[in-house]
Amino acid sequence: GRTVRPEQPQVKEWFCNSEKNPGRSRRWPRGCRDPASVMIAPNPGNLSNMTIITNIADLRALHRKRVPRMFYDYVDSGSWDELTYRDNEAAFARIRLRQRVAVNLENRSLRSRMIGEAVTMPVALAPTGLTGMQWADGEILAARAAEKFGVPFTLSTMSVCSIEDVAAHTTRPFWFQLYVMRDRDFIASLIERAKTAGCSALVLTLDLQIMGQRHKDLKNGLSTPPKLTPGNLANLLTKPAWCLAMLGTHRREFRNLVGHIPGVESLTSLAQWSAGQLDPTLSWEDVAWARDLWGGKLILKGIMDPADARLAAESGADALIVSNHGGRQLDGAPATIDVLPSIVDAVGDSIEVWVDGGIRSGQDVLKAVALGAKGTLIGRAFNYGLGAMGERGVTRCLQIIANELDLSMAFCGHRDINDVTADVIWHAP
Repeated sequence: GRTVRPEQPQVKEWFCNSEKNPGRSRRWPRGCRDPASVMIAPNPGNLSNMTIITNIADLRALHRKRVPRMFYDYVDSGSWDELTYRDNEAAFARIRLRQRVAVNLENRSLRSRMIGEAVTMPVALAPTGLTGMQWADGEILAARAAEKFGVPFTLSTMSVCSIEDVAAHTTRPFWFQLYVMRDRDFIASLIERAKTAGCSALVLTLDLQIMGQRHKDLKNGLSTPPKLTPGNLANLLTKPAWCLAMLGTHRREFRNLVGHIPGVESLTSLAQWSAGQLDPTLSWEDVAWARDLWGGKLILKGIMDPADARLAAESGADALIVSNHGGRQLDGAPATIDVLPSIVDAVGDSIEVWVDGGIRSGQDVLKAVALGAKGTLIGRAFNYGLGAMGERGVTRCLQIIANELDLSMAFCGHRDINDVTADVIWHAP
């Protein structure tokens, strides 16, 4: 392999990917054939010698140091007592893997497909609001990192960078996530903008008809840009690099919304408009309306019950996402990985089943695939990377997950992620 030395902070990458050496013959190191199957050695560059990025928890710690409290808390919190938020992650940890030995582990591959799109591994970047407040132009940076790595990026309706911003800075189609609000004319215009931008899939979120209460957001007075209260100002003064970066971009508001809604030209008017826009009357008829208006690949997000999964399959959608909104809506709901098997059983092969919530490692991805998921989505994990190191942090997040997934799959006796089944799950005798 060769050593790639990007700008600071640096990460050394030993790739078994001949595409990194254009013009050379496709000769793969022994035991490897896939660009997602990488051996990674961290090199912190101008970071402290103590800051060796080896897992998602390291990125989370660095994110917390570098980003204002209100925006870190926005990512790293759930609703009410955060029981579901914590259980999403803990449920993965309760699952044990079955180790095998004396199995041929050469020529491993993580390559797969999600709604027909080739992916480097069965992972997509989930839609997350306010990504552009974790790092200046954050949605653009995350989309570029995902594109280079070969996984899908999903832009949120409540993003800081607009659909057009992301499209102008990427070369491959991305996915767009949509909330169905009361203003159906505006929703129709959003769908049309996504089509014009070349988005390859629409992700329709079904679990935000009303807003769950998130204590930290209320206590922090969350807003974008941040309100300069004494407490927030004191915290901002401890984040000089973040402040300088934000001063260097003009993207500091919800650019999918401001200027695109009649009468909404400022954050004040946006707040007044959005207060009554969540639609508690959302129904499967509305799903059909959005599907027909979109006319392309449709993904339904927020499925937690087998009955709803069957309705999702009957709706004509291409995929559903088992999701509890990252534990940010109904606190006390079960962890998504615990629900996944019943959803898979309910719909069989009639629709692709994916899962998000609590995924912090490649092992978590392996467990989800073993339990029937055809794909996974990560939200907090890539935001930790983004807040820690910008685009390089998102890339580092994806490298970590790919490496852990590759090694864990091998330890379980498999060489191809598409062949992984529930036989990799250990059950007590």
